[in-house]
Amino acid sequence: MRPTILAIESSCDETSASVIRNGKVLNNIIASQNVHHKYGGVVPELASRAHQLQVVDVVNEAMQSASVKPGDLDAVAFTRGPGLMGALLVGGSFAKGLAWASDVPLIVVNHMEAHVLAHFIDDPTPPFPFLCLTVSGGHTQLVVVKSHLDMEVIGETQDDAVGEAFDKAAKILGLPYPGGPLIDQYAKTGNPLRYKFPDTDMPNLDFSFSGVKTAFLYFIRDQVVEDPQFVTVHLADICASIQHKLVAMLMDRLVAAARQTGIKSIALAGGVSANTALRREFQKKGAELGWTTFVPDFQYCTDNAAMIAMAAHFKFMHGDFAPADIAPVPNLSMAHQIR
Repeated sequence: MRPTILAIESSCDETSASVIRNGKVLNNIIASQNVHHKYGGVVPELASRAHQLQVVDVVNEAMQSASVKPGDLDAVAFTRGPGLMGALLVGGSFAKGLAWASDVPLIVVNHMEAHVLAHFIDDPTPPFPFLCLTVSGGHTQLVVVKSHLDMEVIGETQDDAVGEAFDKAAKILGLPYPGGPLIDQYAKTGNPLRYKFPDTDMPNLDFSFSGVKTAFLYFIRDQVVEDPQFVTVHLADICASIQHKLVAMLMDRLVAAARQTGIKSIALAGGVSANTALRREFQKKGAELGWTTFVPDFQYCTDNAAMIAMAAHFKFMHGDFAPADIAPVPNLSMAHQIR
C-alpha cells in the first residue's frame, strides 16, 4: 500500500501540517506565533488560542499544495505529547474530527520519537542501530535507535533541558525571546574560553543543567555590581563562553555513550541541533572518533509536522492505529509509545 497521511504538530508554539505519501514528505507548512516575544517565553493560553486561529489555514495549505483532498487520505496523525496541554488539544481535536469525517484511521505520535525519525525524511539515513542525541527546549536525551519503532533512552536530563538553559542564559543577559539563537549569533565573534563555568558531575549518562544555570546567574549578577556595563561590553565573549560550556557538557555524555554502546553511527536531533557550535563540535568529534554522523536539515530540527508525518508513516506500515477517544498526554515519555 502507498499510504497518504496528513500530520499535525501543535505541541508548543508552532502550528504545522504536512502531507506524506508512500514515505515521501510532500510539504512542511509551519505558522509561528509572534505573540510570545513580549512575555519572554511561551504563554500556554496564548499558544492554544493561536493554534485555534491558525490550524485550519495551515492544514488547508498543506492539503492544497500536495493536491490532496480529504477523500485521498489513508490516515490522519497528530502529536499526542509531550507538550502544552491546551496546544495539544487543538491539534488533536482537529485531527480526530478530520479522521472521523474522512473515515480513516487515527495515528498518534510521540514528539520526541518524531525528532529522532526526522533523520528518515531525506537521504542519507542512519543505519540501525544508531545513537541519537536529542536536544530541545524541553528534553535532552541519549537514545539507542534499534528500528523505526524500537528505541531505548539510555541517558536524559534530571532537571532542565539544554534548550531551556540556553534561553534562561539569554534572559539573564536581557536578550529577547527566543534567546537561544541569539546566543549562537553573538557567540560567533566571541572568545569561548574567556569565562569558565562549572560542569555537573552526573552518574551514568544523565545530564543536569540547573547547576550551570545558577552559576551563570550569580556570575552575571556579581559582574554587573562591579561594572554596570559588563554585559554590554563583553556580550560576545559571555555568549561564546556559556555556549561552549553547554555544548561541551552535551558532547562529553555523547562520547561516553558511544564508547559504552560501541555504536559508530551517531545522530543529532531536536531544536537545539540547529545551534552552529553544537553542529560544528559534533562533526569535529565524529571525524576524530571515526563516527558516521547524521544531522537533519534545519527545517526538520525545530518543531514541524514533517517529522510527525514520517513517524506516522512507519506506524501506519505496522498497523499501529489509535482509538478515536485517545487523549493528549503533556508529559508523555518515549517509553509510553515505543515498543
